Amino acid sequence: MTAAHPRTFFLSWSRAGAFLALAGGMVSCAAISPDLRHRPQATVRRAEVMATAQAYAEHRWRANAENIRHGLDGRGIRVDTPDRDFQPKDGTRPGWWLPGQWNQGMPYQWGGFDTPPEFDRKVRRGLAAGDVYTPAKRAGLDHAVSLEAAGIDCSGLVSRCWRLPRSVSTRELPQFCQRLSSYEDLRPGDILNTTNAHVVIFAGWGDAAHTQVRVYEAGCHPDWKVLKRRIRRDFLNVKGYIPYRYLGMRE
Repeated sequence: MTAAHPRTFFLSWSRAGAFLALAGGMVSCAAISPDLRHRPQATVRRAEVMATAQAYAEHRWRANAENIRHGLDGRGIRVDTPDRDFQPKDGTRPGWWLPGQWNQGMPYQWGGFDTPPEFDRKVRRGLAAGDVYTPAKRAGLDHAVSLEAAGIDCSGLVSRCWRLPRSVSTRELPQFCQRLSSYEDLRPGDILNTTNAHVVIFAGWGDAAHTQVRVYEAGCHPDWKVLKRRIRRDFLNVKGYIPYRYLGMRE
């Protein structure tokens, strides 16, 4: 993979328009707090959403052996980084990133809400580069988020792209949105969401017949990282993905 200077990454993120005025925060799976529900939401343009998502998918970074974790952190929370040596036998998708080399795409972290610059700083401090999803983490929700890992998860990515002040869970996202009547109403920057499961950002149609959807997502398919890919529309429909538009979306 072609190396690039770290300064290039920061400038790319700044151009995406999402680094300014964004506060870090922990994922929240509780009901929307009154201060978020009643205050006017931030506005964002579709082009800015796409640029931010692309910055995450194209982010290049390096880690080393100290950024690999497979075990309990200081609070007793299990952490598994999606490095290439992570090859579970229970059906969990294997890892992908390599220590000592340039990797592309911010790794998935359960509960993660890092900007690219924040992620880079945490990696330099020796934190775990990513933390894969497990049923145990789903059951633990916020209590399963490790403070010793770095990265971003699916709803964290949407929250950053929409410039929300904190990570908004897949259960909360519909309360910030207008539900669309059909997949045909989707425009870049809108989302397809499954409550308490997963969310992807609509990036456009993958073919003229609208049988494939292009999306940005932070997830395990096909790798534990932020990427852009195509998904069959019928698969999304069968899985119950609902189309939504953020109330603060601008053209």
